[in-house]
Amino acid sequence: MSTIVAPSILSADFAHLADEIKKVTDAGAEYIHIDVMDGTFVPEITIGAPVVRSLRKFSDAVFDVHLMVEHPETQIKSFAEAGADIITFHVETARHPHRVIQQIHESGCKAGVALNPGTSLSMIEELLEDVEMALVMTVNPGYAGQKFIESQLGKIHMLYHMIDEMETECDIEVDGGINAKTSVLVRESGAKILVAGSAIYGAPDVARAIKDIRGKELHRHRHYEDDEEED
Repeated sequence: MSTIVAPSILSADFAHLADEIKKVTDAGAEYIHIDVMDGTFVPEITIGAPVVRSLRKFSDAVFDVHLMVEHPETQIKSFAEAGADIITFHVETARHPHRVIQQIHESGCKAGVALNPGTSLSMIEELLEDVEMALVMTVNPGYAGQKFIESQLGKIHMLYHMIDEMETECDIEVDGGINAKTSVLVRESGAKILVAGSAIYGAPDVARAIKDIRGKELHRHRHYEDDEEED
């Protein structure tokens, strides 16, 4: 299973975002994770669609837009038109999550659904066949540089088996406290897309940091009976 690294611009220098994106994509990152915060669902406020539209002119990377906002349905069209490739919303914020997923797909984007550390997998189980990605938060959203919550490894592992049993195409993304050490744990639990902020943007060698987070490729087989991995 090939790992995708998605640097989070939450840890980038906001005065030079275009250059910061180029730096990590030149270093091997495939995705750019764009944290959108509204100051309500999470304490801080970050950026809106106009900034994404401006950045889109300077990058062909996959723009992975993470809506940490109340009423995500009101933001989908503007971010899709700004150049988002994937739009992820939090299940905790959506009264009608299936409708939000439909809106995302109708906008031409892939859909992701996210859940906080304190949210049960049962909240997204009925959505997994309709989304391309499920995002497990391994910190409480809102701030960069938080400590990884190890209890979420079991949730990632359970989600992996849930998706496997459904035989549906849904990638697992993990966001929060990811570095070279914790990336091994989440990859072994079944995650494919790893979001990392300070571990990449704060590293003296960005390319090396991305390589270390990506790690070696894991080989998994569908419907296996145990958790052994092949070299």
